[in-house]
Amino acid sequence: MKKILVLSILFLLPLTVYMFFAASVHYFAKLPSLHKVDINLSSFRTLEDKPVDLVLKDRITVLSFFGRNLDNKKGHIFNLCQKIYKKNYQFSDFQFVTLVPRGTQKAIEDVKQKLKATIDFSNWHFITTTDDKQIQEAFKALKTPYTLDDNLATDYVFIIGKSSFLRGRDGSIADDGEKIIGYDASNVASLTNTMVDDIKIILAEYRLSLKKYNKNIQTAH
Repeated sequence: MKKILVLSILFLLPLTVYMFFAASVHYFAKLPSLHKVDINLSSFRTLEDKPVDLVLKDRITVLSFFGRNLDNKKGHIFNLCQKIYKKNYQFSDFQFVTLVPRGTQKAIEDVKQKLKATIDFSNWHFITTTDDKQIQEAFKALKTPYTLDDNLATDYVFIIGKSSFLRGRDGSIADDGEKIIGYDASNVASLTNTMVDDIKIILAEYRLSLKKYNKNIQTAH
């Protein structure tokens, strides 16, 4: 009986694990694309006042608007660093982009200086503009129910997929049927319980697509 039990475990355990991960990949492939987003970043400038060489197409982007008062958003930056950015920034084609008005460069550098011992900001791009309308137009292009405050800031951050679609939940995959368009960076629980999972879903989706692409290439050869 012991031998039969051991053999059964050895046979069933790998099968169970395989089925679990197969089901997970199937689930991961279904994070909704909400709608197309058209944002042109070419008119923005880097913190060093150089032209921006950034695009959203063919990138997985976490987009944020922290406004002109960075003191109010330091907690947001820390939350996002610890829960999202730090775990995923080395993934190919993954980037953070934050739009801020010109004049916030010193505040941003101060924040980066305080976190640089534990955070590599090479894939987090803070870009600026002297024209408030450019930030407002970029935000409107997201087509969300949220608004920017008087400082051109919002607590919400947004995920844009490689095909330039806003990604989130349309009410079909969450247990409570909740619709999620943006993620509240001021709320650690929201990031931990929701955004962390959705980022995992998107990255798994693209890994699966890449595996299929590479397999097709190998088959063709």
